[in-house]
Amino acid sequence: MPNIKAAVLVQHGALDTRLVEAWPAYDAALTAANVTHEGHLYPGAVHGFFNDATPERYDEAAATQAWARTVDWFNRYVRD
Repeated sequence: MPNIKAAVLVQHGALDTRLVEAWPAYDAALTAANVTHEGHLYPGAVHGFFNDATPERYDEAAATQAWARTVDWFNRYVRD
């Protein structure tokens, strides 16, 4: 983590248990390395919730919120 210089945005479905379980350790490591970061869990959403090409996984409400957060993130940390 000490080599990460960019702000990090993490968004995943709350039902993606592997990532949900791993997040606290990543959050702690990013915090310890003073990396600007945010993490968001989307209740009821699975891995791939943002991909509308996989209707069995797509969660429109979660994807809409994740997209808004992504655009906001880019406006804060990427845009000059």
